[in-house]
Amino acid sequence: MAREARLDPEVEVIWDDFHAEVNVPSEQLRQWLLTRGSGEEAFGPDPDLNLPEPGRQILAVLRKRKVDLTPEDIEVMRDAITRIRELSAERPDRGNADDEWRHALLDLGHDVLVER
Repeated sequence: MAREARLDPEVEVIWDDFHAEVNVPSEQLRQWLLTRGSGEEAFGPDPDLNLPEPGRQILAVLRKRKVDLTPEDIEVMRDAITRIRELSAERPDRGNADDEWRHALLDLGHDVLVER
């Protein structure tokens, strides 16, 4: 028998908004975070190679099903939506050519070069 899970309508909206804003596939985000974390000061001697925050949390949510979300996951999604929208609204004069701005968005799983 299939389990029917009813989600709060607000969670449905957050889920949809999160996946609209986080437009980078999980594997691509993982590779980007590993690249960002491979700098001289980014990873310590820990062999676990912890990915940078908040990208690691976003990546964990991307790998979940809606019915498996925890309250912490929902907060990660809310925070990611807010941060992506704020950064997008602060588009620099150089636009997509501004690496610092674009990389800050990529750290959150949003690529400005991907069309919606």
